[in-house]
Amino acid sequence: MHAYTPKAIQTAIKAGVKCIEHGQMIDEPTAKMIADKGIWWSLQPFIDDEDSNPKTGENREKQLEMYSGTDNAFALAKKYKAKIAWGTDALFDARVAARQGARLVAMTRWFKPVEILQMATKSNGELLALSGKRSPYRGKLGVLEEGALADMILVNGDPMQDIKLLEDPEKNLTIVMKDGVIYKNTLIQR
Repeated sequence: MHAYTPKAIQTAIKAGVKCIEHGQMIDEPTAKMIADKGIWWSLQPFIDDEDSNPKTGENREKQLEMYSGTDNAFALAKKYKAKIAWGTDALFDARVAARQGARLVAMTRWFKPVEILQMATKSNGELLALSGKRSPYRGKLGVLEEGALADMILVNGDPMQDIKLLEDPEKNLTIVMKDGVIYKNTLIQR
């Protein structure tokens, strides 16, 4: 459920929602409710930076208000140890989609690289598993083990030491494998 305010978030949780998207305008009791009930919280690094989609006029004022809640939302999520997933609203825009690695890097404002990578892989796999029979994936997600659906990348460097490597996937992702099929391999010269 996409929700920003305490009222919207609480209403969604009472209706049985298992994941809140965004939540930047949250208050402390609602953040505690998310954590206490085991609700997933897909916070996004909404900040006024080069990857933001600036609005104009009154919409810009609302956007800046929402951005101003981002630091507080992440602080509350960490304080109450909420189950945090990583996501973006980067849809239908090739420029923004190409910047997904930069959105991961933006998370260093609140998390260590290892926490970010776990969030984007293991945690997101756990969240997607809630789809049950409606899931388009048959098999376990978010782990590297036999029988699991493990998409893998090989990074030219150590993203746990330098997560900024993910900002330039053309240069730094040398192998990309999905469903056991290699889609990119710059290690083998053709």
